[in-house]
Amino acid sequence: MSLPRCRRVILFLGDEQYGALGRDRRICLLGHIGKLAVCGTINDLAVGGARPLWLSAAFILEEGCEIALLRRIVASMRAEADLAGVKIVTGGTKVVGRGSADRVFVTTTGIGVIPAGRALTADRIRPGEVVLVSGVVGDHGAAILAARGDMALSADIRSDCASLSGLIEAVLAIAPDASAARDCTRGGLASALNEMAAAAGCAVEIEEQALPMRPEVKGMCEILGLDPLYLANEGTLVLFVPESQAEAALSAMHNVETGRDALAIGRAYAGEAGQVTMRTAFGGRRIVDMLVGEQLPRIC
Repeated sequence: MSLPRCRRVILFLGDEQYGALGRDRRICLLGHIGKLAVCGTINDLAVGGARPLWLSAAFILEEGCEIALLRRIVASMRAEADLAGVKIVTGGTKVVGRGSADRVFVTTTGIGVIPAGRALTADRIRPGEVVLVSGVVGDHGAAILAARGDMALSADIRSDCASLSGLIEAVLAIAPDASAARDCTRGGLASALNEMAAAAGCAVEIEEQALPMRPEVKGMCEILGLDPLYLANEGTLVLFVPESQAEAALSAMHNVETGRDALAIGRAYAGEAGQVTMRTAFGGRRIVDMLVGEQLPRIC
């Protein structure tokens, strides 16, 4: 049985356009914090090879929090859990005084079972394996940026938040020798690749022109001087598979909604342990370091 994973969720941009959310944008944004709480924990289990089964949910509520808001959060949690085939089996609440919390904090813990013979760990990555990414990069972080009124940004970008357990199962059914997976959350794709390369003791090179990224996200990052490789994702994973199974794995991903934009973006090789490089569109190479500090305020 896999170890429980905990996650505190602070803020999540929902499906609505933030410009039409009414008198209090923050209340409306928090209305889908439940989906992020459920997806985040499911994904932590799934990329470790576990089949998520049960979740617990604990709430810290600021005094004066509206019951209608809490009902929306809980409804979104139930809907996402049902979609992923996961049960929310226990939980709790704690009410704190005004000013002691930012409306609502949600903490979820998940338990899953890793089938016999399955192993998805970064130390299993070997030189020559292909790097696959399941979808576009940076949407969640860009959506949070667009929702911040103080930046005066307007863009039709939605969070990629989604449960990835079904995608992982589809890939492993057809590419059972996949070595490792990681959801590209805090620190984005770049940090995930650095962590995996360091654990594997090899190097990784990706192709800039192969990276799936929306023009709106690229444009926003250019304006703000940010690197989209470090933007958080909440429904995108990176996967290492043997070259012989890469095409089959991609095909399996394309048959699942959360993997329809999947692409091969690079490969592992026997270079300096932990080094990640990117071949640029101009034919050069640059080092892609681990994110230092926080590019954006912490989301979850």
